[in-house]
Amino acid sequence: MPSTITAVRHGQSESNVAYARAAAAGVAVVLTVPDADVPLTPLGRGQATALGRRLAVGQAPEVVWCSPYLRAVQTWELVAAELDATPEVRLDARLGDRDMGRLSGMNLAAIRQRFPEEAERLLRAEYGYRAPDGESFSDVASRVRETVNAMRAECAGRRVLVVAHDAVVLMLKHVIEKVPLESVSVFAPVGNASVSVWRGSRSEIFNDDRHLRDISV
Repeated sequence: MPSTITAVRHGQSESNVAYARAAAAGVAVVLTVPDADVPLTPLGRGQATALGRRLAVGQAPEVVWCSPYLRAVQTWELVAAELDATPEVRLDARLGDRDMGRLSGMNLAAIRQRFPEEAERLLRAEYGYRAPDGESFSDVASRVRETVNAMRAECAGRRVLVVAHDAVVLMLKHVIEKVPLESVSVFAPVGNASVSVWRGSRSEIFNDDRHLRDISV
């Protein structure tokens, strides 16, 4: 069993900004960049640096499990630049963001335009919904559970840092604390570059972003 599991979400990404702008304008957006290749924004890079400074205070991670998505890898690289330690780093595809299949890159307005029946299904059962050729939150939970089991077997007594995504951090809460899947929505959204910490099955901090209060582009 790791002594602690600390999970952080990546900093603000270009897709985060595109979706927020589209939502504010009430328009549809379909991203053309593959989800795994979306980079951080300048603000996201600043957030990741501030996150690294926070993690540098106290006991640094001994093992890092990172999503292979570009925004997560960039976040870890900026965090690592602030640490004195050089932890072991593993890229693990099981920590990738939720795969939305044929709906990937689309906001809700775009889904309504192109796949109105899927939009209705999504709104009726958000946490039980599986996009065509994509994943449900249960699917994400299954791969997160596999990863947590691997951490428990391979990282006994060590401080583990997970660098990943909103959906992954939520599913860590579901898996580690056994919070029912239908109840995790009350903990969403998980903020960019936020920190969550578990010691055993107990949550010490969740979705904390106090280190970002003075961050700007």
